[in-house]
Amino acid sequence: MFVEPQTADPADIARKRAANPKLKMPPPLKWVLDENDRVVDFEMEGMTFYRKVRNYLAAWVFNNFVTYIPSHLIRQAYLRFFGATIGKDSAIMRGTMFWSIEFLTIGDRSCIGMRCLLDCRAGIAIGDDVVIASDTHIIGGGHDVNHPDFLPVPTPIVIEDYVWIASRAMILPSHIHRGAVVSAHAVVTKDIGECEIVGGVPAKVIGKRNPEALKYSGKYRIPFM
Repeated sequence: MFVEPQTADPADIARKRAANPKLKMPPPLKWVLDENDRVVDFEMEGMTFYRKVRNYLAAWVFNNFVTYIPSHLIRQAYLRFFGATIGKDSAIMRGTMFWSIEFLTIGDRSCIGMRCLLDCRAGIAIGDDVVIASDTHIIGGGHDVNHPDFLPVPTPIVIEDYVWIASRAMILPSHIHRGAVVSAHAVVTKDIGECEIVGGVPAKVIGKRNPEALKYSGKYRIPFM
């Protein structure tokens, strides 16, 4: 008998969509079973084989070649061509890698540092004036560790305006509210409130940010980087 896997909380997804209506998510998963009711594959409504192959190859080419081209214009044009939404004056530094580019949304004047990893297979939406330091990993979704087929549980990530994520942080499925700060090497496993400063593994609140400080521009673009 097929065992139903865990799924993302619909209320959680609704809250994230309300926070950033530009959030793009893949279609729901539909499991393909064998004669023993074990999962052998999955399908997504409206996701053709061509589209899946295109997404994979687009990411593979970017991660192995395009990300190292010393031109913001070329790198972002490539990402936009394959479906990413990237706002005005935003920057993505060299060496940063993506999966499922079409489900990436970045607002205006946001900056992503070098050698970051954004796994967008469940959808990642980043707001305006967000600063993400180098070597940060943002991973949407996970796996149902108690399911006999170790099935994926896609869960999107929303990062609101004026968030600062310091170097080598790990962001797992969560909603990071406006003005929050994630300390270096922190591991975020749950939502972070507005202007909260978190740190540690797992990340916990260690301070509060002055909301009046959220008036700067996150625009930061180094030529050839």
